[in-house]
Amino acid sequence: MRRPGGDSAEAAVAVSTAEETPVQREDRPSLSAGIMVGALCLLSLQDSLVKLASSDISLWQFQLLRSICNLSLLLVFARFFWGGRPEAPKRFWAVALRSFFLVCAMILFFGGAPFLNMSDIAAGIYVFPLFVTILSVVFLGERVGPRRILAVVAGFTGTLLILKPGTESFQWVGLMPVGAGLCYAAMILTTRKLCRDERPATLTAGISVSLILVGSLGIGLTALLQPGELAVQWPYLFTGWHELVPWVIGIILACSGLNLIANVGLAKAYQNAESSWLAPFDYSYLIFSTIWGVVIWNYFPDALALLGMAMIAASGCYVAWRERQESLKAKTN
Repeated sequence: MRRPGGDSAEAAVAVSTAEETPVQREDRPSLSAGIMVGALCLLSLQDSLVKLASSDISLWQFQLLRSICNLSLLLVFARFFWGGRPEAPKRFWAVALRSFFLVCAMILFFGGAPFLNMSDIAAGIYVFPLFVTILSVVFLGERVGPRRILAVVAGFTGTLLILKPGTESFQWVGLMPVGAGLCYAAMILTTRKLCRDERPATLTAGISVSLILVGSLGIGLTALLQPGELAVQWPYLFTGWHELVPWVIGIILACSGLNLIANVGLAKAYQNAESSWLAPFDYSYLIFSTIWGVVIWNYFPDALALLGMAMIAASGCYVAWRERQESLKAKTN
């Protein structure tokens, strides 16, 4: 999951907002778009692999082990490419708050994975630009014009077309990715307003450490409380440590590697092109998630779901474009 499922948005937002001394370079928009699409293909594959392994491992165990791998890779990169360890946070509480929102987003994003199709999960999380707009109005007092309000309404209408409330196909668990989108939007605003002076490596280390702590806590609590019936109905969320089989270990390592490669790609994309230019390509994640759903599970979204995804993508792109226009207008004034 830009997508908490893969931490990609975390890396992209961190790179685009946290570097204090950006290097002046010539933009390469076409190359950046290609890199971004490739990175999102890898991230959607990673998220699909997480769903594939969800029957043989718990959410807490998976996040613990993958985060250990991610943190180890980060420390190796820091040692050999940056000359030392990631810097300590300048404002610990701000980094902790950001990590809290992203941890919540990832738990909600992956928590419903055993019950939902990848296209539904992806569509749910991708309402986050609309939540960013709403939260900006409620908590930051920003003004939003009628066109952006209509875009938000259209995006949430697309979500309803996918969830289909009031029909037999509706599942309450389908709201979990939407909740992940809300938490993810809160994380983005926290990054923009409170963590702009933090280094990307510091923010990445913060989320890895947080997931290690939360994963350990989840494993400990499930062992202590022994949820019983909940563990039977929701084993992915309410069980702790499972015996690791080789193919699951392989998926954990593959997910960590895919995550790293994709994050590097996204960082490069955002360094070489305007975020407003890249915004439409961000929604290629929806396409790739649908493709992996067809390839791995033979699931084809129906016409309403496809229409809903198109509405979410269109409204999100419009909101991103309008934010860019407002930003340019503010600079000229």
